[in-house]
Amino acid sequence: MKKTLFLAVIIGLATVTTASAQGVLDQAKKAAGTTQTGNTGNLTSSIMGMLTPSLGLSNAQQPQVQNLITGFLQKKAGIMPLQQTNPADYTSKFNGLQGGLFSKLKGILSAAQYTKFLGLKPKTNDATNALSQLFF
Repeated sequence: MKKTLFLAVIIGLATVTTASAQGVLDQAKKAAGTTQTGNTGNLTSSIMGMLTPSLGLSNAQQPQVQNLITGFLQKKAGIMPLQQTNPADYTSKFNGLQGGLFSKLKGILSAAQYTKFLGLKPKTNDATNALSQLFF
């Protein structure tokens, strides 16, 4: 009886520990800004859902901005492993990608919209704010 109870407790703890570790890993990936091709579409939709009303994007601007963001997120996903293995290289490549995105956005958005876009930058890399993906 004691052995069975002890075994049940051990199995329960192992299950909780494994689930907890997976949850921590998932949170760390989100905090690090992990974007994988599988969720790039969802992330783009979230970002567009914030940018469209905030910037008052026109029907002509929306697909252009969406295409830029999708391309940026896909390229960012390609360099994400560097964030752990070579942070300096990651930062250099990310800054180049971000500079290209922002430059292209300047050509699509009005000056007022672009200024408002820059004002939307989150103060920190917040995993709950999809716009963090564009700035961090």
